[in-house]
Amino acid sequence: MLLGNKVNYNIRDLDIPKDSKEDIDYQKSFNATLTIIVKDKDGKVIKKYKQKSHSPTANFIYLMLPITFYNNLGNALAITTVSGSTINYFPNTETYNYTIIYPNNLNNYNTYLVNIIVGSGSQSNPYNAINLNAPISNGSGTGQLLYSPPNIPTGITISGNQAYFIVSQSLTNQSGETITISEIGIITSIGIQYNYDASIYGGNVLVWYDILSSPISIDNGQSATIYYTFSINP
Repeated sequence: MLLGNKVNYNIRDLDIPKDSKEDIDYQKSFNATLTIIVKDKDGKVIKKYKQKSHSPTANFIYLMLPITFYNNLGNALAITTVSGSTINYFPNTETYNYTIIYPNNLNNYNTYLVNIIVGSGSQSNPYNAINLNAPISNGSGTGQLLYSPPNIPTGITISGNQAYFIVSQSLTNQSGETITISEIGIITSIGIQYNYDASIYGGNVLVWYDILSSPISIDNGQSATIYYTFSINP
């Protein structure tokens, strides 16, 4: 859903269009929404976009249930990074003594979240995605967008019977051309430490992936801020 507006905004107040995946007779206890605000070179809001977010990747689920997956597989749990390399995880046993650590401080990331990345492609199966189909790189050259550091909350907000947090990141187009985004992902830094010799094996991992129902064009000089809101209702 795209809207044009000149007034102030609150991303929590933006309406979400009807979604065929949502059962209107059932209130989910966990919700994720994706909001994008586009501004012109003078900072005036010119587009608002919001949709439900449905797409944790396989890596996201692996990291929530690593021992369960290890027991089912009977072998190392393989977590694939955005570069295609593999991080192998074993639970602590007499043979192995591994620990999942994140963020991976060797790369100077001070939070779990490394980047909210955008791209110009799409994928039919977000669950199996290990990277965006056509990621847009950071920079001011042709086909690039300038990525600001992600904005990470310092805590969880409680509002009535709802608890939520928002992560966001801004992008600026200084490429000299219009750039259209159609896919968005969340990347975290994951490390596996082998406690025997303190060796750390890690990399950047795609844990969330969304395809926009309506691609968004960002003209030269414009900027966009992407908000992911994760909320829990009782």
